[in-house]
Amino acid sequence: MINKKLKMPHTYTLLFGLIILIAILTWIIPSGQFKKEDQVVSGMTKSVIVADTYKQVPKIDDEGNDLRQGPFDVLMAPSKGVQKSAEVIAFIFVLGGAFSILMKTGAIDSGISVVAKKFQGKEKLIIVFMMILIGIGGSVIGTSEETIPFYMVFIPLMMSFGYDSLTAIMMIFLASQVGYVGATLNPFSVLVAQGVAGIQGNPQLWFRLIQFIVYMIITITFVLMYAKKVKNDPKKSLVYEDDLKNRDFFLADRESLDKVEFTGRHKVILIGFAVGMGIMIWGLLKKGFYMNEIAAIFLLIGLFSGIVAKFSERDMAETFVEGCKDFAYPAVIIGIASAILVIAEDGMIIDTILNSLANSLRGMPVAVFTTIMLFVQNIIALFVPSSSGQAALTMPLMAPLGDLIHVNKEAIVTAYQAGNGLTNMISPTGGVLMAALGIGRISFSKWIKSVAKIVIVLEITAAVFCAISAYLPM
Repeated sequence: MINKKLKMPHTYTLLFGLIILIAILTWIIPSGQFKKEDQVVSGMTKSVIVADTYKQVPKIDDEGNDLRQGPFDVLMAPSKGVQKSAEVIAFIFVLGGAFSILMKTGAIDSGISVVAKKFQGKEKLIIVFMMILIGIGGSVIGTSEETIPFYMVFIPLMMSFGYDSLTAIMMIFLASQVGYVGATLNPFSVLVAQGVAGIQGNPQLWFRLIQFIVYMIITITFVLMYAKKVKNDPKKSLVYEDDLKNRDFFLADRESLDKVEFTGRHKVILIGFAVGMGIMIWGLLKKGFYMNEIAAIFLLIGLFSGIVAKFSERDMAETFVEGCKDFAYPAVIIGIASAILVIAEDGMIIDTILNSLANSLRGMPVAVFTTIMLFVQNIIALFVPSSSGQAALTMPLMAPLGDLIHVNKEAIVTAYQAGNGLTNMISPTGGVLMAALGIGRISFSKWIKSVAKIVIVLEITAAVFCAISAYLPM
């Protein structure tokens, strides 16, 4: 008998399989909807569900429109998903093109060389510092999509230190998501949820800060342990074979960082890059910059880098196109992931699932209620990965449930933000995760295998925090 190693399907195949599964569910799960109304929450207009207004709708209406998603709907879904995620995909392509110009100048390579030499033997300090910085960003201002540019910088840096590409992705992505799980002032999650739930101020801010610190300690420890294991024995890396193939892409045409020359032109380019990063951070904090503005900043950085490096206009244009080509993989992944939500929305089964889950929580003991509430939010996040979207969708239903069994509404918010952040760590519908894995050229199955343990630990920790939150004074 010949033993054949079981191989996980390609990420595209996995996502398309989920599209088919959700399409099948539109034939099984009743379609329905809640009435919605626009409300201004934390300065943003959101479509909010009106509680107790759910009603089923027929699969086929009087005009013959069929909500059941068939084979042709499945085939159209990827195209619709790309259109639905056009802003994110455009951001990815512009970012890829601009970074390609920047990388071709050699400034990043030479800068990495300098950092690698300076922090030789102290690489862990970079991991800890960056995780704390990104985690605070996620907790306070909702940093998520904004971290995408950092993967192209830190993947080669971590490789140069003897770590693997997974270390870099864990460092950046897990830190940003832990910021969401332990959100303190995040305007896209906790503040929106509190506003929809009718909570004045932020009464458990001190408790949220404790949660954030605990989550960060757990996650940083996990990443450092993984990084140490890989550095001691590179073959223990889950992406060892992948990194061997991708090393030339991330550490282009370079046998050793020690041989890279750090020129004056490189210094100017890196100063321009740093200034661009400063403008981006200022814009995020003061001007509400989002993907279009950030894409413009990186395009400017790319053009500036090409001019300083004395590239011709043809060189810059061709390099930009090459960068877009390299980023086509994560861009398409985002579109296909969005197609899963397109099928669920077109089949009108999301509100039905939400209504059923909410009704099942009535009458539960407090600790059981908050734990199941966390699991429910985990499930909902698969269909609604947007933190603000999930808050607007679930709080009008979940908050009244808290009132019925006299549970602190802050516990409802805590369960929501933890459920959203933890699911997005492993969700194939999460655009940022799929973009990060695409940039790192890492399969979704290997990512799940690498973070399964830490997600379970964080989930248990979150369940404890949710229960404590419920017992705190209202």
